[in-house]
Amino acid sequence: MKKLLILAGFILLFSAVGAANAQTRKSVGAAEVNGTFRSYFGGKFKGSYNEIKILALGGGKLRVALELIYPYITGAGEMSANVGTADGTAAIAGDTAIFSPDENGKCVITIKFVRRGAIEVSQTGVDSECGFGFNVNASGTYKKTNGAKPKFDTDQN
Repeated sequence: MKKLLILAGFILLFSAVGAANAQTRKSVGAAEVNGTFRSYFGGKFKGSYNEIKILALGGGKLRVALELIYPYITGAGEMSANVGTADGTAAIAGDTAIFSPDENGKCVITIKFVRRGAIEVSQTGVDSECGFGFNVNASGTYKKTNGAKPKFDTDQN
C-alpha cells in the first residue's frame, strides 16, 4: 500500500510539472501577438464586448489599447454601460505581457498568450485604480477577431 501511495505521488508530481511546462512558452511571434482581441458578453448583453488591440513593437515591448465596458440595465429598464480605456506600452517576457495603465502601479493588467488566437487577461487592482468606470474590469478570455496590424486612436512613440 505504501509503494502504491508513493507511486501515485510521483505520477501527480510529474503531471503537475508537465502541465506547468506546457503552459509557459519561451516566446510568441508578432503574427500571434498583433491584432484585435474581444471578450463578448452573453445573455441580455449579447453583442457587447471588451476589446484589446495589441501591436508588437520589438525589444520586449507591446503597444496595448483597452476599450472596456460594464453593461447594465438602468432603473428605467434601458441598457447602459460604464466604460474604461487605457493605452500604453506593455513589457512582454515569454508568453506573458504586463501592462500598468496608472503611474503608481496599483493597477496591473496581465496578458497571457495561451494559444494562437486566444489570450487570458487578469487585472490586479480595482476599477478606480485602473482609471476605469464603476465595475469595469479587463479580466477574461479574449479571442482574436482580426489579425491585421491594429489602428490606434492615439499616436504614441
